[in-house]
Amino acid sequence: MQQKIPVGILGATGMVGQRFVTLLAKHPWFEISALGASSASAGKPYDQAIGNRWALVEPMPDAVKQMPVYAVDQDLVTIASKVKLVFCAIDLDADAIRSIEDGYAKAGVAVVSNNSANRWTADVPMIMPEVNPHHLDMIPVQRNHRGWNTGFIVVKPNCSIQCYVPILEAWKQFEPQQLRVSTYQAISGAGKTFATWPEMVDNVIPYIGGEEEKSEKEPLKIWATIVDGEFILSETPRISAQCIRVSASDGHFATLNVLFKGSPTKQQLLDAIRNFPNPLSDLKLPSAPEPFITYFDEENRPQTKLDRNIDHGMGISMGRLREDPLGGWKCVSLSHNTIRGAAGGAVLIAELLVAKGYICT
Repeated sequence: MQQKIPVGILGATGMVGQRFVTLLAKHPWFEISALGASSASAGKPYDQAIGNRWALVEPMPDAVKQMPVYAVDQDLVTIASKVKLVFCAIDLDADAIRSIEDGYAKAGVAVVSNNSANRWTADVPMIMPEVNPHHLDMIPVQRNHRGWNTGFIVVKPNCSIQCYVPILEAWKQFEPQQLRVSTYQAISGAGKTFATWPEMVDNVIPYIGGEEEKSEKEPLKIWATIVDGEFILSETPRISAQCIRVSASDGHFATLNVLFKGSPTKQQLLDAIRNFPNPLSDLKLPSAPEPFITYFDEENRPQTKLDRNIDHGMGISMGRLREDPLGGWKCVSLSHNTIRGAAGGAVLIAELLVAKGYICT
């Protein structure tokens, strides 16, 4: 790609916004052309707007330090004039987020959202690129509904489901019927570090507001079928989730117990993981991991600290596949929550949109 596509980041001063900045600063297809945040940050250079709140290990890229920050709502027209695509990571109530995202799409801008506000909007696809890229077929339906010509909204699903939906997708031929999953989620999922949330040091909190409902229901939209321009939610597998906050900086870990309609063997399950038919394989997307899912034979892997950054944080890892004495099979899995689960997953969606012709240079 000779000419980079100009993009904006809405919510650029938050933790996910910062992750977008680091991922996009040297991206081969995209160029950061606008940074948006709250009105309190508007008019300041980015490094001044961040102040002492830079939360990542990676340093702030020099290219963005002096870029002006715009107000995501008041400066919508200005931002829209500079970009073809915005990544949305703003932290507002759902109604305000929907209003802002609709405003950018109406202005002709493609919106790839990290927020939950539009995940259940009837004509908005919720995309996990390796699992349901065909759901992009809803974009023309959405445009027709809204009277939009070039703008549209797609959303990324919740970070907690990234580590287990791909595994069940690999096993769909065996017809999984029930999933009991417990997720052990890092503090960066709450936008925190140990410096800003010292109470989490050496601690576990057994509740994350709204997370279990998202974990149980969002996969059913990802596996939905499209009939006459409407999503028909999948009825299986039935999912029961427990979501727990643990003392880890990054990385969401999960334990899975799966019941199948059939009786697959361990070798069949492993072969399905290792031979996952990745629909992105021929597209050569810059952020796509290869392989998508990595299986560890070692009994003590994957580990959050060792394996969350597999394939630059975009890969899914799993291990300890074994029969469950109560029926079915059990295993563990891991994904990086702010890369694969948030900003990196959204960037991969944008790359898919380019490859499919929904965003042009």
